Amino acid sequence: MDERVLRGRVAVVTGAARGVGAALARELAGEGMRVALLGRECETLHAVARTLPVEAHCYAVDVTDKAGMARVAEQVTDDMGPASVVVANAGIAATGPFATADPDLWERVVNVNLLGSATTARVFLPQLARTHGYFLQIASTAAFGAAPMMSAYCASKAGAESFAQSLRAEVAPRRIGVGIAYLHWTGTAMTQDIDENPVLVALRASQPRFAGRVHDAAQVARWLRLGVERRATSVYCPPWLRLMEPLRPLFPFVVARVARRALAHVDTRAVEQSAGVLGAGGAADWHGGHVPPTP
Repeated sequence: MDERVLRGRVAVVTGAARGVGAALARELAGEGMRVALLGRECETLHAVARTLPVEAHCYAVDVTDKAGMARVAEQVTDDMGPASVVVANAGIAATGPFATADPDLWERVVNVNLLGSATTARVFLPQLARTHGYFLQIASTAAFGAAPMMSAYCASKAGAESFAQSLRAEVAPRRIGVGIAYLHWTGTAMTQDIDENPVLVALRASQPRFAGRVHDAAQVARWLRLGVERRATSVYCPPWLRLMEPLRPLFPFVVARVARRALAHVDTRAVEQSAGVLGAGGAADWHGGHVPPTP
């Protein structure tokens, strides 16, 4: 599925209102794909659509709303035709100790990142079967080794990886490709407080300098687009992450030890005060599709 095959086909991107989702929509549109933008922020979706050089349709929907997603899948087919590429990108993150975390927010992170991805796959699989298309699950290096103070995010991304691996084997006979994208530190609204949030500061400082580099969302989107063109089973953003795969059995132990040492020097009060959802996209999701005003 190279760029010549992508041209004129339909791509569906969830979480397309900002960040990696919006950047990937621009990359795919640049290859001539017609794009369906899904998300909870209607006005922001339309703002992204206006930047695209090809036909784009916006659908305001919550990826955890099974009935709503089923309706949107039908609308995409009616408006644009069956999807050839579906990217399960919608995701939110929250930091803070598990013991004192808001249980509803903790569950919301898991629902969006894991169950929302499964719902996305479920409603679009019939279309991908018709087009022999490609489903890309956006995961994270959080699936490599779970970091403390981000238990919901790490659990959901590890679950999303396992879900996509299982799905890949199931749908291969139907000539549907399934890829998993592993994103590291990426410059989006989710990481806008990377130098102030005590949890993010501690986690990043515990990594080698090259591993702590924050990659621009546009660059990450280019890596993802290449993965879509190749129907890659794994997409590493940045590419050097591929070299870490043989070491994955060691990661849980290494991450736990390093993180424990790093967080030992973090102000507990500051961690408690900074706990909560990360970024404008997460805030919009948590507040029902609207970004709350800055205090």
